[in-house]
Amino acid sequence: MSKIPSFRSIHLVSGLGAGLLGALVMFSSFGSLTFADEPAPGTQVAVTISVPANQNEFRTGRGIELTSEPLDEDQTEELQFWLYLPKDYDDDAEEGAPLMLFLHGAGERGDNIDKVKFHGPPKLCLQQEDWPFVTVSPQCPTGRWWNTDQLGILLDKIVETYNIDEDRIYVTGLSMGGYGTWALTAQTPERFAAAAPICGGGEPEKADQLVDLPIWAFHGGADGVVPPERSEAMVDAIKAAGGEKIKLTIYPGVGHNSWTETYANPDLYEWMLSLKRKSE
Repeated sequence: MSKIPSFRSIHLVSGLGAGLLGALVMFSSFGSLTFADEPAPGTQVAVTISVPANQNEFRTGRGIELTSEPLDEDQTEELQFWLYLPKDYDDDAEEGAPLMLFLHGAGERGDNIDKVKFHGPPKLCLQQEDWPFVTVSPQCPTGRWWNTDQLGILLDKIVETYNIDEDRIYVTGLSMGGYGTWALTAQTPERFAAAAPICGGGEPEKADQLVDLPIWAFHGGADGVVPPERSEAMVDAIKAAGGEKIKLTIYPGVGHNSWTETYANPDLYEWMLSLKRKSE
């Protein structure tokens, strides 16, 4: 199964369901993983990871204000996430599995991890027999914005623990998660093979960081929550910086929910799986 160190200790997990048996894996002062149940191929389980405390807050008016507060490494907090292993996952396979990181929207924030399964990959992976991705779907706490440093720690631990092909790591998110996708890829573009931000926006001044990353952005043409101009501005800036791997799909007449049609499109997943991270 998973590459969990031999010094794993077993204990009862509180707050994730009565009677569930968990495993605590200590990697360092940060990054301990607590499993609600032992993960197995074809299943999705709730997990928490210990990370440095996030000091930022989420602010929104008609748009979304990005925040960029540093982590407090003197304190820790827990970040919940769903972990799905494909049915054909093999810890001893010569080729690692592709990994998808999914970032939800503002409506799924909080401490009820089941809300994360309302939309997108953490819902679809349980409905499709041949879902090919190890899927990691964290939950952002109430009142918070996605913290890219915490997400980086999460990815590090998943790669350390499971048989992952590091040349096939993908990220996608909707609304607030679309913003998070733009922010995370701008911070560490070299980590990803491709990105699919949906009805979000980013910082056009960071477009030069994204010229080499394949990106497929999506937005509803009638979105009154996050205007489509937010995606268009990012695409235009990346093209102006010399990027040729960026494309944008606008759904005419569609409002904020542009994710249902996007995640139902098999072309998205075929596109992702056709791409590998550029080798050094």
